[in-house]
Amino acid sequence: MKLTFLGTGAGMPSKERNVSAIALSLLQESNSVWLFDCGEGTQHQILHTSIKPRKVNKIFITHLHGDHIFGLPGFLSSRSFQDGDKLTIYGPKGIKQYVEASLAISETHLSYPLHIVELFEGKILETKQFNVYCKKLDHGIPSYGFRIEEKDRPGKLQVDKLKALGISPGPIYKEIIESETYTLPNGTIIERKQVLGPTRPGRIVSILGDTIAHEQYHTFIKNSDVLVHEATFSKDHEDLAKKYHHSTTKQAAQLAKLGTVKKLILTHISSRYQEQDYALLLDEAKQIFKNTVLATDFYEEEIIRRDK
Repeated sequence: MKLTFLGTGAGMPSKERNVSAIALSLLQESNSVWLFDCGEGTQHQILHTSIKPRKVNKIFITHLHGDHIFGLPGFLSSRSFQDGDKLTIYGPKGIKQYVEASLAISETHLSYPLHIVELFEGKILETKQFNVYCKKLDHGIPSYGFRIEEKDRPGKLQVDKLKALGISPGPIYKEIIESETYTLPNGTIIERKQVLGPTRPGRIVSILGDTIAHEQYHTFIKNSDVLVHEATFSKDHEDLAKKYHHSTTKQAAQLAKLGTVKKLILTHISSRYQEQDYALLLDEAKQIFKNTVLATDFYEEEIIRRDK
């Protein structure tokens, strides 16, 4: 599980930052990549990474401002030339109209099935390995946050216990792991829970769209391994953040602390801030929440499995 920040700027592209797009690579878990937002130029950004567009089978759109969706028609079109299979888009009401109109007017014909789901609060997706939850945020137009929860995994096989029962290593170990109960040739019944260690918790990633900072979001992002939060403005521009329905570095850090997340990654940085300002922006957040990173384009974050 790895996050790749394809665009980390706010509003419009700059020389240093493209507009919003984040890829969550789940290649080991489900041989797929999930994309969160698809601002203008996202497919160009992907060319500078190892991400294969045909592996992107789900796209989650936080809201319908242009810096989060203007790259979508081009990406969908280009994917047709790369043997892409079925793709599902999740987005606010209006995303279906936007995508279908863009494709129809440009006479773009996709080579793969496209499914579009308009968002609602609560659980929006369940797969074999993940649950995805959605929460409406405060941004003037409908904007959403996503919580991706990996399901808990069975504990590690306690090999010593199996050996004590006279069971030597081999294919039988896999059969025992995959069965609630297993009957040995001598008639002995082994319950899987007898030979497995404690259940291992799944990882949690929360990605919030553009929003005014609100403390009540802390229950939605609680205990996340990683929280991705916008920080459009510095702490000295709280008035601008409120006016334009955004958050500051300080506000994002306060929410991370309140939600007891493990790591905070700041993104969606206003173009008013240049490279020489980044250290200051980061320090503003770290004064409140130490384990903070200020993402730049192509920044990657590997999310390590937790054993307890």
